[in-house]
Amino acid sequence: MDIALKNQLIKAVKLAKAGDWDASHRIVQEYNDATACWIHALLHKIEGDESNSQYWYARCNACFEEHADLSQELDAIENSLI
Repeated sequence: MDIALKNQLIKAVKLAKAGDWDASHRIVQEYNDATACWIHALLHKIEGDESNSQYWYARCNACFEEHADLSQELDAIENSLI
């Protein structure tokens, strides 16, 4: 993964952790990377938009049900980027 993309995705995770889901969403919707899709999926899960979330999980080969705790899932995404 290119360093600029990685930095943008880390920023998106930090924004999501801070509760700024709109700013995080604006970042991830610019990329077609699997991790960006995972963040995108999680953001829609946070919003309660399950069908849209399921779509994005399918795009990144992840599972909607895998993480029940949203903050732990954000941590898992962040750890995958570090």
